[in-house]
Amino acid sequence: MSMDITFLGTGSAYPSPTRGASALVLRREGESWLFDCGEGTQTQLMKSHLRAGRITKIFITHLHGDHFFGLPGLLCTLSLHSNPGPSKPPVDIYGPLGLRSFLWRSLELSHSQLLFPYAVHELVPTRDQCPAEEFRDFSHLDGGEVPPQGPRGRILHLDPGESSYLLEEDEQLVLRAFRLFHRVPSFGFVLEEKPRPGRLNVQKLKDLG
Repeated sequence: MSMDITFLGTGSAYPSPTRGASALVLRREGESWLFDCGEGTQTQLMKSHLRAGRITKIFITHLHGDHFFGLPGLLCTLSLHSNPGPSKPPVDIYGPLGLRSFLWRSLELSHSQLLFPYAVHELVPTRDQCPAEEFRDFSHLDGGEVPPQGPRGRILHLDPGESSYLLEEDEQLVLRAFRLFHRVPSFGFVLEEKPRPGRLNVQKLKDLG
């Protein structure tokens, strides 16, 4: 499985003329996966060799603005360059609880209509991921307000046995999230390639004894 990583931004707090806010792209099997989407990420994409239209999954580590304020704008730009189609697969977005409400409200208030479906899969944090006074319970945010045509997605809870969140699994890899400690609940993501059996020419081995 071939993979490569492009850093679009490694800055903290805000973008600068020479350094973008947090964002990186992992390319594998013809797809691009975006990790964090700070302000200015789409500008950085335009300067790179990457094609924004290839982004199929987006992962947000935590809800500090320098890691996700660029997301509504990027989705709108992707929509401008996409062709509508009922069979188009959704862009899967993973992030902490509260991200679905933020995206829906941002797009709703700005009268932005995306030409592709998207799904927001929210990770439910535990209270020990940040200082007690910083923890906020966002489980009430959706509260039936998101309309039927709004973004769908799963609510993902910690698997105590694995101490992680299982996001996806296929024949080639397992994708998990794990808890990090920060000023607000934060998550890391691990992409693990499954062992692949070797290929042996049995007849050749027999011929060689």
